[in-house]
Amino acid sequence: MIVFDLRCSKGHEFEAWFRDSLTFESQRKDRSIACPECGATRVEKALMAPNIAPSRGHKRNKGTEEAKKPTYYQMVKELHRQVAEKCDYVGDKFADEARKIHSGETEKRGIYGEATLKEAIELKEEGIDCAPLPEIPKTDA
Repeated sequence: MIVFDLRCSKGHEFEAWFRDSLTFESQRKDRSIACPECGATRVEKALMAPNIAPSRGHKRNKGTEEAKKPTYYQMVKELHRQVAEKCDYVGDKFADEARKIHSGETEKRGIYGEATLKEAIELKEEGIDCAPLPEIPKTDA
């Protein structure tokens, strides 16, 4: 696993974990990484300080900046809150509604709901952007 500090197109910085650099690049290209603060999907790596382990006997000072960084759990929970606040819930009609929006049959707006893997793949093949919301972890570990 590898962790990157990321910055969205609106300047918000956040941290995300990936299997490797190729996974990050693939998800970035597909715009499946979303800023937990604003939902923007245009992200890039932010400048990062190397993670150097302290010498033995040295107690790490947890400064105020580190204490302010949200945990993965907090970021995912906030993402879910913002999606629910800013988008319309369409339930299991997600794929149909996404197609209607894409074709101009209905007003353009943010939506969320349920879709099968098959439906999501078909939407991608039709050129309709969609991405799964990460599940909220059961614990904050």
